[in-house]
Amino acid sequence: MHADTALTVDRTRRVLTERIWPAVHGAAIPLTLTAHHLPGEPVTPREALAADYEPYALGTPWGPAWATTWFRLQGEVPVDWAGRQVEVVLDLGFNTASPGFQAEGLVYRPDGQPVKSINPRNQWIPVTQDAAGGEIIDLYVEAAANPVILGGDAFLPTRDGDLATASREPLYAVRRAEVALVETEVFELALDLDVLFQLQAELPPTGPRRSRILQALDDALDALDLQHIAATAAAARAALAGVLAAPAEASAHRISAVGHAHIDSAWLWPVRETIRKVARTTASMTELIADTDDFLYGMSSAQQYAWIKEHRPEVYAKVKDAVAAGRFLPLGGMWVESDTTMPSGEAMARQFLYGQRFFEEEFGLRSSGVWLPDSFGYSAALPQLIRRAGFSWFFTQKISWNQVNVFPHHTFDWEGIDGSRIFTHFPSMDTYTSELSGAEVAKASRQFREARLASGSIAPTGWGDGGGGSTREMVGRAARLADLEGSPRVSWEYPDAFYARARAELPQAPVWVGELYLEMHRGTLTSQHRTKAGNRRSEQLLVEAELWWATAAVHQGADYPHEALDALWQQTLLQQFHDILPGTSIAWVHREALAQYARIEAASLDLIAQAQAILAGGEDAATQSAPVVFNASPYAVDGIPGLGAGVPVPPGDAATVDPTAEGWTLANGRVRVVLDADGLIVSALDVASCRELIPAGAVANLLQVHPDFPNRWDAWDVDRFYRNRVSDVRGHTALSAEVIGGVATVRVERSFGDSRVTQTLRLRPGSPTLEIDQVTDWRETEKFLKVAFPLSIAAESTLAETQFGAVRRVTHTNTSWEAAKFETSMHRYVLAEEVGFGAALVTDSTYGFDVTRDVRQDGAATDVTTTLRLSLLRAPRFPDPETDQGEQHHRYGLVIGADLDAATREGYTLNTDRRVQGGHPVAPVAIASAGLVISAVKLAADRSGDLIVRLYEPHGRRASGTLQFARPVAAVREASLIEDPQGGAVVEGGDTVRVSLTPFEVRTYRVAL
Repeated sequence: MHADTALTVDRTRRVLTERIWPAVHGAAIPLTLTAHHLPGEPVTPREALAADYEPYALGTPWGPAWATTWFRLQGEVPVDWAGRQVEVVLDLGFNTASPGFQAEGLVYRPDGQPVKSINPRNQWIPVTQDAAGGEIIDLYVEAAANPVILGGDAFLPTRDGDLATASREPLYAVRRAEVALVETEVFELALDLDVLFQLQAELPPTGPRRSRILQALDDALDALDLQHIAATAAAARAALAGVLAAPAEASAHRISAVGHAHIDSAWLWPVRETIRKVARTTASMTELIADTDDFLYGMSSAQQYAWIKEHRPEVYAKVKDAVAAGRFLPLGGMWVESDTTMPSGEAMARQFLYGQRFFEEEFGLRSSGVWLPDSFGYSAALPQLIRRAGFSWFFTQKISWNQVNVFPHHTFDWEGIDGSRIFTHFPSMDTYTSELSGAEVAKASRQFREARLASGSIAPTGWGDGGGGSTREMVGRAARLADLEGSPRVSWEYPDAFYARARAELPQAPVWVGELYLEMHRGTLTSQHRTKAGNRRSEQLLVEAELWWATAAVHQGADYPHEALDALWQQTLLQQFHDILPGTSIAWVHREALAQYARIEAASLDLIAQAQAILAGGEDAATQSAPVVFNASPYAVDGIPGLGAGVPVPPGDAATVDPTAEGWTLANGRVRVVLDADGLIVSALDVASCRELIPAGAVANLLQVHPDFPNRWDAWDVDRFYRNRVSDVRGHTALSAEVIGGVATVRVERSFGDSRVTQTLRLRPGSPTLEIDQVTDWRETEKFLKVAFPLSIAAESTLAETQFGAVRRVTHTNTSWEAAKFETSMHRYVLAEEVGFGAALVTDSTYGFDVTRDVRQDGAATDVTTTLRLSLLRAPRFPDPETDQGEQHHRYGLVIGADLDAATREGYTLNTDRRVQGGHPVAPVAIASAGLVISAVKLAADRSGDLIVRLYEPHGRRASGTLQFARPVAAVREASLIEDPQGGAVVEGGDTVRVSLTPFEVRTYRVAL
């Protein structure tokens, strides 16, 4: 036979696209439209349904960016349509290429009951499955004029990302509003052809299965009369029946589909729009659940459920019913799908605590696994935290975005910094927004890396990011792919069932040790610095507020402010969402985030002041002669106990600052720092060891500016080539030195480009840390600001703080995996160390850094040095064209002669405020032995009155000691990370608990007072 493959393929593609899909809706009658254009922000459905509506003509522009128009659609089903399926078709002016990123709507009945959403890939609204004829159509549509921020692959600056700057020109025009007959046989034919057409493209080119399918496609199209598609659709389907009935191979890959939308809690839309996106998507998903027998839909993020409970209770009622029926699955057990590299350990604990508590209180269930498909890399501390929070599995797919290295596993055990392992799966189709296309399911089978032993993978199925979820077309594909020759088998399945089967197939799964580093989106550690500073500040203040109120409850019987702390924590957790904290959202999102951080700070400080007033002695505190200083750090500072309050003990003689021929020398008897004439560090000496830290001829605290214009994803990415050009910021416009309150202080002003920076360097009495407070008036565009510290240390690796411990990364680039980590994450410190000596950088708001290993050779002599650079500011123009413009504040320090203990201590010290109150000393509620660090003291979230104390081993070594309480307690029990009691009492009575921790272990205790 002659080869007619291309002819058949092109024929099928055109007929399916241009004739069959458009014929799914047959005879149609226009509806009458009226509209109510809201002058401002969205209103409740009750308000909108009662509003006045004006006539609206098709083609009339509507909707400036972020505006809302309510449309009313009215009409009548013709009598001669009796017995037929009838739908409304509504096109708000869609571009079908990007559902969730443009106009969308939610349909309501006049009684306020939601129907479903409409979007570019879901433009139909059900009227009746079996018309009687004469039915009155009366529907309302809340239409959102969301602008297209990301058009295709063009990352172009836009002012439409903020209501304050967006264009007021209308963006859309309704193109179609009709009541139409549904030609069900045509719809089924379209799906038959769609599945077979996509399947044949993935089969061997000359194999018999593909040949049979191609012949069947030709036969079907020969049977179809293109002028009478509905009348001949059944005959065309009959020609396809044989190839559709052929069963899959016995060893076919098994795909476990779960309906999914992955609604970003904010991104290219503000939080207020996300609330409506969640309502739209869940309304459609509950409608799809009602119309099907086996479809399952999963949604993560307790925050999103809480939103619709508060703002759209009529939608939430349907969600609750679907959850109770086992068809709508609360996934992930977190408050939001957060970033995981930057939030603190306590914040991650709260993500799990508040997420699981909400699911349990609302639905009577908890999630078994953590569902994070789209976060930008995953901390090596997560396996322990996930297990200690009570989860048994982890899911993501983001590592498939790696730019260089292909991850070697899809189903595996992931091992964290403490040795904990969590069973993990990446979907082998490399997406969290599957359409169940032929290409996707074939890819899932073709590249599944555990195929020798395991049978399948997960397919999160539905339009995502901006919402939308699964469609009836996807459900139809799944039905046809359930058992089809040449294809993997597809079925809707609970994730828990998938993981149980996968574990049974892989009892000795392959192991990945360490962080799941994403070789992409490295700039998210720096973009939108004020957002990151707000996060660090909020985490610290809330843990401090909990500490002092728990202390007041124990010592004074004070009423613990559960409601206030819960609300503040939940707002902080929301802003850790993986497009807010990473700095990759539109201007509107970050403007609101900063306002929320200011509110959180003010409320937290007020709570702290109230608790400290109770503890320090109330109104008579001001009459006490000696000031009492509250120290929320777990480390003693100036004689003040960690987690307590007392009268500070002067640390010793004042530090000094003296002029030299070349600049200034700062000294305090422990360290000596020499600055050159421009205020740059040329020497940093540890006095006890006489060890010099700065390599000869080098300068430290050197600001460096790089061009920063990545190939794609401006706010997200830093591409390696940025390092090819650099400008050092030398010189100064002003320099002064003095001793203030015993602190040696040097102030330096510099300018570069269109920006100015003021640095205040401080050396405190007895401290090993040179502190730098930096204020930058940042006016650059597409630039990257770093600060460099070359160190005379031959460090084979660095240790950077992560949640409850540290992650070790080598300094060399022997392999492509190591070379790809040219920008990495830290929390409060990064340490470079050789045997016997080290140095650390500590910071109050910086999360990104880089390290280089340099070798100087002079004849036979070799000197290996290490340079650490903190990433301070970026200036991308998409999606926020004003990213980081204006005044920025950083505080960081160089710890001279540091080990891991000193780095941890100084990191806490830099990030913890000491607060002065008149009054009485306050004994800590709990004290841990040296080598153990208490990270949280709070009352239990269940309001039982139990005290929660969490501690961890910070140095990566085994540690034993005691946990001592301020007074005898009734019982002490171990608890999970989310405060569930575990096992019997460790201690009954007494005031001391013996504790033994393994390296980087975190332990939570529940104390009955």
